[in-house]
Amino acid sequence: MEILSNRILNMAESETLAMTAKARELKAHGKDVISLSIGEPDFNTPEVVKEAAKKAIDDNFTHYPPVPGYADLKEAICTKLRRDNGLEYKPEQIVVSTGAKQSLFQVVQCLVNPGDEVIIPTPFWVSYKEFVRLAEGTCVFVKTKLENDFKVTPEQLEAAITPRTKLIMFSSPSNPTGMLYTKEELRGIADVVARHENLFVMADEIYEHINFVGKHESIAQFPEVKERVITVNGVAKGFAMTGWRIGFIAAPTVIAKAANKLQGQVTSATCSIAQKATVCAMLMDPKTSKDIIDMRETFRRRRDMVYKLLCDIPGLKVRLPQGAFYFFPDCSSYYGKSYNGTKIENSTDMAFYLLNEAGVATVMGSAFGDDSCIRLSYATSEELLREALRRIKETLAKLQ
Repeated sequence: MEILSNRILNMAESETLAMTAKARELKAHGKDVISLSIGEPDFNTPEVVKEAAKKAIDDNFTHYPPVPGYADLKEAICTKLRRDNGLEYKPEQIVVSTGAKQSLFQVVQCLVNPGDEVIIPTPFWVSYKEFVRLAEGTCVFVKTKLENDFKVTPEQLEAAITPRTKLIMFSSPSNPTGMLYTKEELRGIADVVARHENLFVMADEIYEHINFVGKHESIAQFPEVKERVITVNGVAKGFAMTGWRIGFIAAPTVIAKAANKLQGQVTSATCSIAQKATVCAMLMDPKTSKDIIDMRETFRRRRDMVYKLLCDIPGLKVRLPQGAFYFFPDCSSYYGKSYNGTKIENSTDMAFYLLNEAGVATVMGSAFGDDSCIRLSYATSEELLREALRRIKETLAKLQ
């Protein structure tokens, strides 16, 4: 008899975490590796947020918080949604969890029955498909094109919907492409959703504050679909708080209650100290906060530099990202070529070739549903980025 359950045996390992772990292992053995694989800002948490956490400890916020989050945090999240997104929510529609990943997972568990279909435009964040499979749902992947900035069209969505479709999941700004949806594009998606009364949307907006083109747009702004939209966000990316593990949903009351019920049986409330620090983060206005602005502008400079360096590498197809801190270049022109006995047939081969030959850790595009590409993070110093891109260019030139 097999020891482990089928659901665990059938679950894929997170490829992004696996590549990051592999890079760390090689470094530990003395290999010079530059990691462009991890999705984590290389900035410190704002001092004012850290001070709020220290005060929470001194004020003895060290006991179990309410399962869906402290009341003042949920109020602060409502304030943030009103200020930044023009969205009105009540505190009972907010559920605070241990990172946006848990928030996403819980919503899928609350909505998806065995056999339900979930539309996921590709490329997608690596964990989406595993969340659906754990709920015994069926992933319906809709392939987008680099030429369309990897964004799904209303026509593609309409064609993918069947009587079994329950949910659409997407991120904006996108991990892994860095592209984001405009208000007009979201309006097109909302129009499709509005025509299907049993269809829900989960909008992953964790990269909201790393946006280089203007105002962030949320699909929940459209009244005809707001009651079927679950907005997922958190503090990991925009506030450099990855280790604090705070995410949240803003959702229709029935879904928020369901997520609260599930969370109460699984993790209960997330860390009390992190919650109190997040109250401070939610009250920081991204239009005036020096910490948020400085981080975004640093990422913008790095993006522009990396874009020029990538465009200088023959054979790569590159789009200029509009947010987040990733590039997702198409490297498929190198497939079929070899160097020193290593033949490149797909994105996994390419990622390991660059790791072993160039000492640069990336992530294979197949992890995100697009085997033509690889993902590179530019959440590291300009010096390391220049060196990494120099190595990549030289290493790709060896392929014949």
